[in-house]
Formats: sequence, structure tokens, C-alpha cells
Amino acid sequence: MIKIFRNIRRRLLRENRFTRYLIYAIGEIILVVIGILIALQIDE
Repeated sequence: MIKIFRNIRRRLLRENRFTRYLIYAIGEIILVVIGILIALQIDE
């Protein structure tokens, strides 16, 4: 899974699509935050 994200990141940077890379990075951060919140909900 991490390999897939790494390949997408490399391809976007190679094609000089900085705005798309920023959108991708923000989306990845949101996914991580949602995962942490779900883990905290389950923990309680």
C-alpha cells in the first residue's frame, strides 16, 4: 500500500504537477487523521 502511494507521489513530482501533488498530500493527511480518530473511538 505504501509502495502505491510512493509511486503516485514520484509520478506527480516528475510531471511537475505541484497543485495535484498538494491535493494528494492534503488527502493523505486527512486519511491519517480519520484513521487516528477511528482508533481513538474504538479504544474508548
